Amino acid sequence: MLDETLQDLDTPTLSKPGLLVMDVDSTLIDEEVIDQLGEAAGCGDEIAAVTERAMRGELEFCDALRARVALLRGLPVSVFDTVHDGLHFTNGALKLIDTLHEHGWKVGVVSGGFHEVVDRLAEDAHIDFWLANRLEVADGVLTGQVVGDIVCKTVKLHALQAWSKRIGVPMSQTVAVGDGANDIPMIQAAGLGIAFCAKPKTQLAAHHAINERDLTRVLPLIRP
Repeated sequence: MLDETLQDLDTPTLSKPGLLVMDVDSTLIDEEVIDQLGEAAGCGDEIAAVTERAMRGELEFCDALRARVALLRGLPVSVFDTVHDGLHFTNGALKLIDTLHEHGWKVGVVSGGFHEVVDRLAEDAHIDFWLANRLEVADGVLTGQVVGDIVCKTVKLHALQAWSKRIGVPMSQTVAVGDGANDIPMIQAAGLGIAFCAKPKTQLAAHHAINERDLTRVLPLIRP
């Protein structure tokens, strides 16, 4: 974690419009959606082990995701309803989003997970922007393939930059929050980068680290 004594000099402020972008799995929500899908497919432990290694930065994320998605082949699309209904927003997530909106901020999420679930979470939480992967479906079942480009660390960074530009907010007025190694580039690029209950590599790369599962802890780190 970087020297916190430097962080108050030019951190984002709630008195001006801003943008917060956060990861979804294990940040916006308590669970990892790919692991929940793995449980439904009967290979939960195998997928969870790969997820843990990928989030620690021990495996290349795109390759790890393709390998895990391949194990989901044959699952019916109805599994998304089951998984969504079993997810839980992280403590303080909705209050954080509502408070930022009250101050004229926008909130986005970028996910290495899947649109089939993230779309619903974004609607539930009144998220302004979101980006995720999409799973290929044929005849009502998953094929085990991802459609299009995978949302990797570079895509997450570019989303933060693009959304900031779209709404006319300078990068100095952005906040990025995440837990995995694939969140590091956006965390380092933001005006304020926060590692949330994060893996060791991510904590070392961030301006601040929060190690309590309460997203309202983000608010005191933003200047009034």
